[in-house]
Amino acid sequence: MTTAGTRSGMGWGARVLIALALILVGAAAATWGLARSEQAARLLGVAPPAPATGSLVRATPLDSHRSSPEPGPSPDSASPADEARIAQLEERLARVENASQRAAGSAGRADSLLIAVAARRAIDRGVALGFLERLLVDRFGTSHQRAIATIVTGAREPVLLNALIADYEMLGSQLRRGGPGDGWWAGFKRELGSIVTVHSARRPATTPDVRFERALRRLQAGDVDQALTETMRMPGAANAGPWIDDARRYIAVHRALDEIEAAALMPPRAA
Repeated sequence: MTTAGTRSGMGWGARVLIALALILVGAAAATWGLARSEQAARLLGVAPPAPATGSLVRATPLDSHRSSPEPGPSPDSASPADEARIAQLEERLARVENASQRAAGSAGRADSLLIAVAARRAIDRGVALGFLERLLVDRFGTSHQRAIATIVTGAREPVLLNALIADYEMLGSQLRRGGPGDGWWAGFKRELGSIVTVHSARRPATTPDVRFERALRRLQAGDVDQALTETMRMPGAANAGPWIDDARRYIAVHRALDEIEAAALMPPRAA
């Protein structure tokens, strides 16, 4: 009985060893097969499933469309007809812009001329410039500072043409007889020369009476500049100092008015 039990125990141990060896051999074979065959790994659930062929086919055109968009028409590839229309539009825009600039320039010149004319009327009437003073400074003060300063100063102390004429008529005798520094001999020769004068027909007479009458006519016609020139050549010009100062101020103010009126008529300078 002892011998039979031993054999039976040894038989079971051998069987266990053989079973373990078979298990190890099977595991090794399975590992080798999974490493070499991807399809077997998918069947056992070890590797992720392969994407479906249909989804790959559908996704490929979409991805390629997104990655490489279809090129549009190039801006440089315009047709001749389009280029002609663009050129016509550019020409029309240029004409409209030029017309707008001319209209703006004409309106600006008209405003400037209106301001200059209004200032002249105010000065000729001897009234204050008022709001025109600010307009004159804004419109012409940058490029005609001296003229504007002369006009503004003259308007605050106006000299009227009628007053110049009236004062000149009152100075007639003083202008004819000579200055306070002339002696009796100079006066005698002057009176004697006024009796008989000989001069060329092509030259105007130069006697004090003739000069005075000529200056007065110039003055009544508004030509203060020529009247002042005749007065300065008369023997009694030194007796008319205040009148000469007023005449010079009148001439300066009106020359300044002429300057800004001419500037108002000129087109604006290019920037």
